[in-house]
Amino acid sequence: MVKSREFEDQAEWLKAVLAKKGLEEVIDFEFLFQNLMNDSFKSRLWGAAFVLMGGCSDDAFDYFRGWLIGQGEEMFSKVMKDPEFLAEYINEDNLDDEGFPQNEEFLSVGLDAYTLIKTGDFEWDDNIYDELLEALDKKGVQPATDIEFDWEEDDSKKIFPVLWEIFGEEPLGYMKKT
Repeated sequence: MVKSREFEDQAEWLKAVLAKKGLEEVIDFEFLFQNLMNDSFKSRLWGAAFVLMGGCSDDAFDYFRGWLIGQGEEMFSKVMKDPEFLAEYINEDNLDDEGFPQNEEFLSVGLDAYTLIKTGDFEWDDNIYDELLEALDKKGVQPATDIEFDWEEDDSKKIFPVLWEIFGEEPLGYMKKT
């Protein structure tokens, strides 16, 4: 995803772009984003993230999926078809400042833009949040299904051989952790 040089990060840039649009465009963005988040709530993808980062909590998996969506449609599709494609794609240019494939701020872009349009600032507002959720519900956002994990940590080397070869012994951020 391309961003303007005047903004420090992708989420900041996207919030500014969306805030200039109307509420319907923001709702459309958030609808698409939530559906991609739900579509990417998959066991194999979580396993790949686990190998890459040497572990992956619920929150870290959300941030990872936000990052993946932010990489664009082509990359998202390739990784969803084969999570081991991440081994080819990952480099320091597409990781966060901590050296991880995560983008926590991307998760709130739609709500932040919606709130800014409605109130003129980014302050949390329960009513605005509920209003956005209601609009998304009317559009038909489907919740993610539960995951049945088809991997265990001990099987990671066998299930994700390409990722394990590169990241198994020294996951992303390994040098910063030691």
